[in-house]
Amino acid sequence: MSDHPPTIDHQPVCGLTGDDYGEVLADLLPRGFAWPRNPESVIMRTMRALAEEFARLTARDCDLLAESYPCGATETLPDWERICGLPDDCTGPLDTLQQRRAAVCGVLGARGGQSVEYFIQLALEHGYVIEITEYQPFRVDLSSVEDPLLDSDWWFTWTVSTPAATNIVYFRTDESAVEEPLATWGDQQLECLILKHKPAHTLVMFEYTQASRS
Repeated sequence: MSDHPPTIDHQPVCGLTGDDYGEVLADLLPRGFAWPRNPESVIMRTMRALAEEFARLTARDCDLLAESYPCGATETLPDWERICGLPDDCTGPLDTLQQRRAAVCGVLGARGGQSVEYFIQLALEHGYVIEITEYQPFRVDLSSVEDPLLDSDWWFTWTVSTPAATNIVYFRTDESAVEEPLATWGDQQLECLILKHKPAHTLVMFEYTQASRS
């Protein structure tokens, strides 16, 4: 989304004030003694009153334009959540504005996939850092003596490993509300997320490791 305000013929559309509209309305009036430009005249005071309402309506139109981008929505965020079916069993309660926006953007931007890279990125988008281990059956001609003796069922088994309490969401000045905590964390939704998107014929195991200290 562009950082520049919308324009028509290179003229700004958003950010216009009552004074801006007042100047435009005054320029549209006929010239002559019957149409004074004195700010305290009845006609100019009437123009100012109309201009303030035009500015208010334009500002609300621009608010609606900004709300059409779900990753930055505030007023329309509940409606975006309704469209996306959020919160659901995998997200759990979404306590912060940042989490709610991220969940909506995740649903709208999801494309699906079955690769290791897809699941790592999927977890990362939800605040989890994971590693994935895949397995294969033991084969005399390919496996080494220290490899585990696995049968053919292990073709469809994989493990998701993650440090405990890896899902930390920090307060951000430009995205968080004033009443939100400085940080929230937890990994209770990871299993639901992976199981919801995994290929149906596979079996997933989860491994929670101790986070290393630097």
